[in-house]
Amino acid sequence: MAAHAGLGIALALSVAVHAGGQGSAESAAAAGRGRILLVLPFDNSTGQPSLEWIREAAPDILSSRFASAGFAPMSRADRLYALDHLGLPQGFQPSRASSLKLAQTLDADSIVVGDYRTDGSALVAEARIVDVPHMRMSEPVTERGEMRDLIAVFDSLAWKLTRQLDPGFNVAEETFVAAGSGLRLNAFEQYIRGITEPDQAERVRHLQQAVKLSPEFSAAWMALGREDYNGQQYEQASASFAKVGADNADALEAGFYRGLSLMFSGEYGKAETAFGGVARVLPLAEVLNNEGVAISRQGHDGGALFRQAIAADPTRADYHFNLAVSLKRHGNSQEATAELVQCLKLHSNDSEAQALQTAWKQPAGSVGSAEPLERIERNFDAVAFRQAAVMMDQMEASRLAALTPQQRASTLTSQARDYLSRGLLLEAERLYQAAVAADGRAEDAHAGLAEVRERTGDSAGARKEAQAALELKPSAGAYLVLARMDLAASHLDDASREANEALKLNPNSPAAQALLRQLAARQGQPK
Repeated sequence: MAAHAGLGIALALSVAVHAGGQGSAESAAAAGRGRILLVLPFDNSTGQPSLEWIREAAPDILSSRFASAGFAPMSRADRLYALDHLGLPQGFQPSRASSLKLAQTLDADSIVVGDYRTDGSALVAEARIVDVPHMRMSEPVTERGEMRDLIAVFDSLAWKLTRQLDPGFNVAEETFVAAGSGLRLNAFEQYIRGITEPDQAERVRHLQQAVKLSPEFSAAWMALGREDYNGQQYEQASASFAKVGADNADALEAGFYRGLSLMFSGEYGKAETAFGGVARVLPLAEVLNNEGVAISRQGHDGGALFRQAIAADPTRADYHFNLAVSLKRHGNSQEATAELVQCLKLHSNDSEAQALQTAWKQPAGSVGSAEPLERIERNFDAVAFRQAAVMMDQMEASRLAALTPQQRASTLTSQARDYLSRGLLLEAERLYQAAVAADGRAEDAHAGLAEVRERTGDSAGARKEAQAALELKPSAGAYLVLARMDLAASHLDDASREANEALKLNPNSPAAQALLRQLAARQGQPK
């Protein structure tokens, strides 16, 4: 499955698998309904203006975890757009009635509302879920912890809310908390201030501080890239967008705007590469068009990509214009004229196309104006990208549903292993759990769950899953989990036995060899 938007965890897939993997494309599409969420800013009940930034921190964290759990949370940009559409200011604090109106405008199935307060040095966060179609509000869900553990507090709250939204959801709370454990709180605060400050210079200052404090913070790099791009600082923008990790939800948008930034900086070859990377995941018309423009600006023929853009969106006049210009430049005057006619049919008031049509009607050798350049698509249609991504996921869900339980478990385990290798524990556990649900005898899935449990600090859970895997079939991965835990607990004989068993199963295992060297060092033997 393609890793769209940096995650590639299918909304429809996760629901279809949870339901047993039955059905067709239609059932996969239906599975996605009921999982569109709108998380509103939390009320600040602390009485402390210095903690106002947590209002936006709450939906940021919750939405991120909901997305990893297989839901489709609305973005902050979606919410701000809806407020503007309703004629409300960005800082508007909605009542229950206006919250429902906002959710209906965005076609959300559920709203999450909440507040936060302090209790001594502790932070207490409380949330409720509003079922929009049935106009029902859930019982409150509460989580508390030290202020320094703010991210973990909202991670745990997200887990409790997810269990309320989907009682069958079985990813561990520790995995939710681990998903946010690598982010420094001070960097996160700077990021939230950077996306909410009204003054542009202050936004940039906070975002620069965020990435300085946490250089791997993709969301902050994305926000900084947007600020640089909007300020026409294209070299800085391309550098910022390049820092957005491939696993981040904004990765495709970052690639698109990096391509534009490089284009406007005259780096056409790099722009072609940037657009091409996006197109390989989701070949939408605007991306294909811009890749074609980047190729043309290097003196090559981008006509094939303009044709693909037209096939993806035949109603866009600019794509016909670009193909016309490209065809004319490469000697195909007859087809070029036909494409220009089509452009004017779609946009009759296009003065540049009208002038070009007049010039092309002049006798050969007549003095005329210079040939125009192909047009760049400057707008990223995030909605279209999400719709295309969901469609791909629905197709993947249908493909999985057609497999046998054993084949489905194997496919899901392979996908989960890829997420685990990239450190995406929540996504990995969700797919491992789906694999076990499809086939309880999938030893690789149990071994994968054991490694997830190990990484989240759940030693008992890791040992249980590793032993479950070994009862089904000897597995190097399961033995290695047990060996690492026994080494940490100074059970050196057990660790040595398990590491050697892993090496028997996989003689070339670097992990097993490294463990044996560590054991030798601990036992005072030569390495």
